[in-house]
Amino acid sequence: MPELPEVEIVRQSLSKNIKGKKINQVLVRNRNLRFRLKHSFENNLKNKFILDIKRFSKYLIIEFENNSFCIIHLGMSGTIHIKKNKKESLITNTSFYHSPKIPEKHNHVEFLFSDLKLIYNDPRRFGFFIFVDNKINLEKRFKKFGPEPFDKRFNLKHLTNFFNGKKKNIKNFLLDQKFVSGIGNIYASEILYSSKINPLTQAKNLNKFQLKKIIKNSKKILLKAIKQGGSTIRDFKNTKGDAGHFQKNFKVYGRDNKNCKRSSCSGIIHKISQSKRSTFFCKICQKY
Repeated sequence: MPELPEVEIVRQSLSKNIKGKKINQVLVRNRNLRFRLKHSFENNLKNKFILDIKRFSKYLIIEFENNSFCIIHLGMSGTIHIKKNKKESLITNTSFYHSPKIPEKHNHVEFLFSDLKLIYNDPRRFGFFIFVDNKINLEKRFKKFGPEPFDKRFNLKHLTNFFNGKKKNIKNFLLDQKFVSGIGNIYASEILYSSKINPLTQAKNLNKFQLKKIIKNSKKILLKAIKQGGSTIRDFKNTKGDAGHFQKNFKVYGRDNKNCKRSSCSGIIHKISQSKRSTFFCKICQKY
């Protein structure tokens, strides 16, 4: 599943390609996504001008001129492709995961513009589109979400209050969207490694110094990932022809049984399962 940096790359790609354009037509080839698309979906979006492409957490938000919105979540396997009418390109993917070109199957939703079309492809169909008719209802959708790592509200007070008396381990807290929005499995492992914190540590046992490290490294690592085009296990490019290569900077993720990258450490990276998700860490650097 794409995390905050990868979704931000998609947002940037969409902003450069469809911001300011009018949706001439919407084609729905399969309504059975994570949430079944309503039959009013096409008419709600048809002939609407796109004012902006925003992002919150792992969600894309298309803002229309009449103060309505379309929320898009890519789910486990969803990708958005841009295909220009007068230009054939092997690279259509707006981000760096899965195929760089439009797959032959599973094209479920298409937005048609005068010079291009946006295609949503999703083999597993865990992604979704939701039309929201006003800003108040949009804000209600995200009311229960915690602040993003870049938000000034993601501070020492927030962490201290949230962790007070909680036995849940810190790795699972970083994945809890009610605590912080946008961090996923890859970056949680990287943040804890940079902070020298064991992923099994109960949140209530972390001191102020460790909490400050989490705040600092969450911002630092996610920002670096965005600047480097996001992470992908495969060397694909986006519609601009740029490759996402933050995965080359992984310190722990996917490096089980390899040497710790800290020059002063002789540890080996271990892989464990937490809440059915893989966690990578160094037992020496990240003492429990």
